[in-house]
Amino acid sequence: MLPRRHRVTAPTDFRAVTRSGSRAGGSAVVISVRLVADAGAADADQVPWRCGFIVSKAVGNAVVRHRTQRRLRHILWDVMREDSMTIPEGVRLDVVVRALPAAPEAAHDELVAQLRSTLVRAARKELRRRDGGPRAQ
Repeated sequence: MLPRRHRVTAPTDFRAVTRSGSRAGGSAVVISVRLVADAGAADADQVPWRCGFIVSKAVGNAVVRHRTQRRLRHILWDVMREDSMTIPEGVRLDVVVRALPAAPEAAHDELVAQLRSTLVRAARKELRRRDGGPRAQ
């Protein structure tokens, strides 16, 4: 289970990440990433990253959607705990994962590889944009 403090829950946060964050996609998922200045960095309850999931009816019925979301949540939790992502000090990484209709049929290893590579691509784009470098395509 993903701890509540690691979840993007507010509709305004989802909107901010999907509209103004950097995006990268694959055949099963599209990931939007946004770096947010962490105003309360001294607060012990602040976390370096949060994530949210969008699984629409295009993915399948309720059972399929919930199973897909559980799979993605578990994979993302493992990927983010590995500390393979370098997050600058004083910022929080907000991630929104949108499942595509191909996600339920994807094999676990394929989904892990795709989520990891897509997350890294989106994060690189956001870091380049934040640092004022050339905008990634």
